[in-house]
Amino acid sequence: MTEAYVAIEGERVIEGRARAPGRTRGEAVFTTAYTGYEESLTDPSYAEQVLTFSYPLIGNYGVRSERFESDRVQPRAAIARELTEDVADWLASEAVPAVDRLDTRDLVTAIREEGAMGCGIAAGPEATPETALEELDRCEPMSAHTDIGARVSVADPYTLNADGSGPRVSLLDCGAKASILDSLLARNAVVEVLPYDATPAAVSATDPDVLFVSNGPGDPETYGAAKRVIEELCGELPIAGICLGQQIVASALGGSTEKMRFGHRGVNQPVRDLDSGRVVMTTQNHGYSVADPGDLAVTQRNVNDDTAEGLASAELSVLTRQYHPEAHPGPHDSLSFFDDVLAMSAAKAAPTAD
Repeated sequence: MTEAYVAIEGERVIEGRARAPGRTRGEAVFTTAYTGYEESLTDPSYAEQVLTFSYPLIGNYGVRSERFESDRVQPRAAIARELTEDVADWLASEAVPAVDRLDTRDLVTAIREEGAMGCGIAAGPEATPETALEELDRCEPMSAHTDIGARVSVADPYTLNADGSGPRVSLLDCGAKASILDSLLARNAVVEVLPYDATPAAVSATDPDVLFVSNGPGDPETYGAAKRVIEELCGELPIAGICLGQQIVASALGGSTEKMRFGHRGVNQPVRDLDSGRVVMTTQNHGYSVADPGDLAVTQRNVNDDTAEGLASAELSVLTRQYHPEAHPGPHDSLSFFDDVLAMSAAKAAPTAD
């Protein structure tokens, strides 16, 4: 068995089997999802992280590119109790280190008890505990990755469904999942995809009906350009956001965010709508949350820990969700969010009363 070593904070080293060789480091997090490993491994929100799967067998239904959320594997490394050959070969082909045959229950428990933590990995013939510890020593906190948006965003603007008859959506790509774009296109929206650091003038030049701020990785406080767009255009345009997008919108409108202990990552997070009392199951992937909603009202809360899951302002035409309504592979309880977002464009188009 080719050796692999996973070093975590506290100078602890865990031995496993190398399935894809390499050395790397990142923030160790876990997901409780038992399906959707292709979507998780290609989700840009996992950039600069080491993804641990709590479900023991990863890869039991193969690897199909049509399920990918981006054009590449996004985490720095992957850890599982057992990885199939299909997934191991995929990760190796993308030069992403992978480790299995270790006690993931113990690792997940450590993250739950101590919080997301720095992690160093060394896998392959040359791996030693010392090389894993060297990687751990080089690991930086997520807040230090001030240019993380550049790693996951588009470099140049482009248009999807240019001939569509639906509302025009300008989407700030902070690491958008493909399924968000697909959900907008399924409603015949014209989607202008813009870099995460687009200026207010660049957004206005696309003549949008709605400004949409996507999901993405890292600390929301490092997305200063996106905050400036919201500050300048709020009141002129309806604004929507998902995941990181909710955090950026809240921060731009007088609120604040905070780092969570170990975050929400999985497909079974219960969320209560405060108006209707209805509880829906949601897919989530985030390590930060909104601490203070600022000028917005909290409309939905997490049943488990009471964190803000939905924000809104009718006066400002703002609607956001902390979870992923487009959820791939599911659940699909909240797909109507996209209908609600596009309906906000009618407010922009409505004539002003004399």
